[in-house]
Amino acid sequence: MTTLHDPAVRGFASDNYSGVHPDVLAAIASANTGHQVSYGEDVYTARLQQVLAAHFGAGAEGFPVFNGTGANVTALQSMLPRWGAVICATTAHINVDEGGAPERVGGMKLLTVPSADGKLTPELVDREAWGWGDEHRAQPSVVSITQSTEVGTLYTAEEVRALADHAHGHGMLLHMDGARIANAAAALDLPLAAFTRDAGVDVLSLGGTKNGALGAEAIVVLNPEASAGLTYLRKLNMQLASKMRFLSAQLVALFEGDLWLHNARHANAMATRLRAGLEAGLADGSVRGVTFTQPTQSNGVFATLPAGVADRLRESFRFYDWDESIGEVRWMCTFDTTEDDVDAFIAAISRETAG
Repeated sequence: MTTLHDPAVRGFASDNYSGVHPDVLAAIASANTGHQVSYGEDVYTARLQQVLAAHFGAGAEGFPVFNGTGANVTALQSMLPRWGAVICATTAHINVDEGGAPERVGGMKLLTVPSADGKLTPELVDREAWGWGDEHRAQPSVVSITQSTEVGTLYTAEEVRALADHAHGHGMLLHMDGARIANAAAALDLPLAAFTRDAGVDVLSLGGTKNGALGAEAIVVLNPEASAGLTYLRKLNMQLASKMRFLSAQLVALFEGDLWLHNARHANAMATRLRAGLEAGLADGSVRGVTFTQPTQSNGVFATLPAGVADRLRESFRFYDWDESIGEVRWMCTFDTTEDDVDAFIAAISRETAG
């Protein structure tokens, strides 16, 4: 097939814009020989269970799915009674970016809490953690957090533990949306288990797509008592892959060695380079009018720009508005972002703000 796009075009809109890591493509090709049993009874899915156990401990069970929304909705369904509700930050992906799937497909109520940095605390959870036994209120049953958050901030292992203890103390469970969990682990310099299973997370949505996979995520049950029915819910939610070996092979390629960590460290480093370059420009006057709205802790930079600058920049570099009311934008780096990409973007911002 003829290549239909210009490979030289680069952007900072999303870590979903990048391609597939060559090692992941090679893993798919390697799995693409002969016949394997369908619907997960294949050797690649079996190997994935071993890989997940190495990261999260014995008894951790993985359920590969197609995408992050499927992982989140199906995981939360398995944790909730029919009358249950999920407490999450207002900025949470399940609230903002999943097209109402948790409510419409999952049949759950979301109880949202405003958070300036995208993170929940026990005190914030308590704004919605009430009303148990009230038949007029959906019953708070799960707290869902995102690591790293939708605004690029991080939970420490201690903060996750505090939330887990608080949730469990109220008879609730803790779910983690780990679409960018690799970036969090790289930034925290911690193994995956340290801020998930060891910190009290019950069920994890494990991300792969944003970190070099073609399209593969997994629900990882860390506490078997916290989840029920995933065998059936995955199919019910159209997330059961017939040729599951190709999902599992991608995740094995990422997580069996250190590819997941290498990719995430690089993406984080490019975001750090972007912010540092702009801060240097602000200091010497070559960049003007840029302010940062969040700390840059993983692979995203959040900033505001002078009026009109974002639209002019987007003529050459694609990126998204985050909060149009204040001129806030989001710049994401990924595993194949290069130093030249970052430096060219900094130069463009300098040109557009200098005038």
